[in-house]
Amino acid sequence: MPLEAVASQYETGTDQEFLYTLNFGPQHPATHTTLRLVLTLDGETIVKAVPDIGYLHSGFEKLGEDLDFNQYVTIVDRMNYVSPVANEIAWHHTIEKLMGLEITPRCKYIRTILAELARISDHLLCVGAVALDLGGLTAFLYAFNEREKVYDIIENASGQRFHPSYTRVGGLINDVNDDFVTQVRAFVKSFPKAHSDVCRLLNKNKIFIDRTQGVGVLTREEAINRSCTGPVGRASGIARDLRKDEPYLAYPELQGAFKIVCSNGGDCLARYLVRMGEMVESVNIIAAAIENLPSGPVNIGTDSNVVIPDKSATYRSIEGLIQHFELFMWNRRFETPVNEVYGANETANGELGFYVVSDGSAKAWRARTRPPSFIHFATFPHLVEGHQISDVAAILGSLNIIAAELDR
Repeated sequence: MPLEAVASQYETGTDQEFLYTLNFGPQHPATHTTLRLVLTLDGETIVKAVPDIGYLHSGFEKLGEDLDFNQYVTIVDRMNYVSPVANEIAWHHTIEKLMGLEITPRCKYIRTILAELARISDHLLCVGAVALDLGGLTAFLYAFNEREKVYDIIENASGQRFHPSYTRVGGLINDVNDDFVTQVRAFVKSFPKAHSDVCRLLNKNKIFIDRTQGVGVLTREEAINRSCTGPVGRASGIARDLRKDEPYLAYPELQGAFKIVCSNGGDCLARYLVRMGEMVESVNIIAAAIENLPSGPVNIGTDSNVVIPDKSATYRSIEGLIQHFELFMWNRRFETPVNEVYGANETANGELGFYVVSDGSAKAWRARTRPPSFIHFATFPHLVEGHQISDVAAILGSLNIIAAELDR
């Protein structure tokens, strides 16, 4: 029976006595995190799905009004904990837009490299987890092996693997070293082999194709109406990418290094293929950026009165010591324009935006987040109606919902 017919049958109240309710999550191996789905079933056919959020009680947005613009980086780290450094870059991109700051060329390139590494890491988890949910353990292991390499690179730069807290207003906590460059070059060289292995395992695998092709179809018109971005939107034919449409960081100089990956399928398979294609483009961006990495400072300079001086300046110059003292000991920090601003980056799951209202202090008077997972989770009931229980894992996995982005 067509999906439209299934939906209309139950909207009219037909056969209501045969329906029953099933809770999918919040503790379920295919949810990968703490989210819950209340499914109404007729046998194994899903008649209705109600997403239930709020299990993490994070309060991210209120914390943004209590912590200053540098302290809050530790919180945005935990919104999408799969690719946290991309959240940091998006947050400080917004604050620097508010303050009218232009970061240094070297900082732009380092942030770009880290943003693309985060995209690859996020896509690897999504692809590997979907494969695992559908029975493909080997692809999951191949994907996670590459993620470990990304973690090693991020650890080299920041000192932390999972929540690096690496960016600051006007720059970075510290510069990268030569080992970072060597690790990135090695990753660029080795990753295509692992990517090819995953493609060979899944792209023509009959079970994987049967479980994803034609499942969870989202048309281009529906994707636009539901504000879908990133791979979810591009898999439905929306050729929008902020790296191309509203270039930031080093992307204006790297436009020739990558292209937008799109599909018209709109199903789970299309979303998988778009992510696989995007990883190839991300490697191209990283390769171009690391070979053209500018020299110079990573911070805009202590004369701006907003940048935390490095330890050498704090210990060896009176100017650095005074600035450090004013920023921390007196809690004076810095002033910002009384204004409001919206800034967004193209992260792995789509448009991650921050709307900040400033009252002139170093804290946001209001910090609103536009997380892609929150938007895409709202499409799930539409995508899953008329499908079988076994399709839930495929559809949910193809959306790559990160529960920490669902809470406010």
